[in-house]
Amino acid sequence: MKYRSVVIATSMALAVALATVSSSSAQNVIKIGDINSYKAMSANLGPYRKGVDLAVEEINAAGGLLGKTLEIVARDDGANPGDAVRMADDLRLNAKVDILTGTILSHVGLAVADYARQHKVFFLASAPLTDKIVWDSGNRYTFRLRPSTYSHAAALVPHAAALKRKRWAFVYPNYEYGQSAVATFKSLLKAAQPDVEFVIDLAPPLGKIDSASVVQALADAKPDAVFNVLFGADLAKFVRDGETRDLFSGIEVVSLLTGEPEYLDPLKDEAPKNWYVTGYPWYLIKTPEHMEFLTAYQKRYNDYPRISSLVGYTTIKALAAGIDKAKSTNSEELAKVFEGLTFLSPSGKVTFRALDHQATLGLYVGRTALQNGKGVMTSYDYLDGAKLQPADDIVRKMRPAHTQ
Repeated sequence: MKYRSVVIATSMALAVALATVSSSSAQNVIKIGDINSYKAMSANLGPYRKGVDLAVEEINAAGGLLGKTLEIVARDDGANPGDAVRMADDLRLNAKVDILTGTILSHVGLAVADYARQHKVFFLASAPLTDKIVWDSGNRYTFRLRPSTYSHAAALVPHAAALKRKRWAFVYPNYEYGQSAVATFKSLLKAAQPDVEFVIDLAPPLGKIDSASVVQALADAKPDAVFNVLFGADLAKFVRDGETRDLFSGIEVVSLLTGEPEYLDPLKDEAPKNWYVTGYPWYLIKTPEHMEFLTAYQKRYNDYPRISSLVGYTTIKALAAGIDKAKSTNSEELAKVFEGLTFLSPSGKVTFRALDHQATLGLYVGRTALQNGKGVMTSYDYLDGAKLQPADDIVRKMRPAHTQ
């Protein structure tokens, strides 16, 4: 009996000691729960995670935040809104994360934003482009870093109007991102060029394009210009079939995202020529803040950054700035300080607008070309994200009143 009592007492003491160590360890760590389509969009999420890890390493090497180290706890959302919500629940209840971040697909980002609203947990949406996440479905706890579909369209419309092409065709993935990008582009282009005609809309399912049929339908419609919103494998198939059938000869193409290395580089010498695009010409950007990021990234990974690397890095820098200002990881406190928060990114100063929680991170716009057997942007204009937004009174009409 004495032996058993000693064993029980020892076991209890050990359990208490382990719990104390565990509690002490938890108190010294700020956990950030990242939800993303790591498997479905690995070409984007591999570089994204490199950018995230680089920022975390820099912050921890400098002493961390609030006397604590940062730790990333990642979950794969399976490119599915339902899975994303389950992962958010797991991160909040089991992993005990302080903050949620991430997502790249618009419909997934919207699902996590709604979860943040319901559970009053702070969520920094890194990369979903849908306008709804900060407007129609906006909420107190959700902020978004990357420029929206509206911003992307607004950046390209002045160049599209300057082309003076009358007959426009549209190619886009048939889900929230593609639909909203095209709707905005049409609206803004019509305002800039009232005589424009929209001759055909082609909206294949995401990841399931029949590119030969799409190219043939475009050829039959005889447009003067094409607005393309395809990306990834869909874009590659469209470009290859379009080149094979000589679709692009004599047609201007204005294209979202195509200048990003994730989508341009895999095409190699098949990359589109002379398209007007949004992208990320990391090899041309010589500002001090970008050169600092580029040097650190290349030293750490012996590789060049993609736009996803920039987004991942900037996401963590934004969270660090917010936590430092709030002196807390409490969701209510973060929601307060992020409204109007300004911080320095590799693209320059960025502010989260109090009006709609949209960051003013800008866009790089230019033409594509082939150089040394690969697609590049030959020059660029950097457009401030603050100047790519609709008027404040328009935003107020779209944003839920209780979040303003």
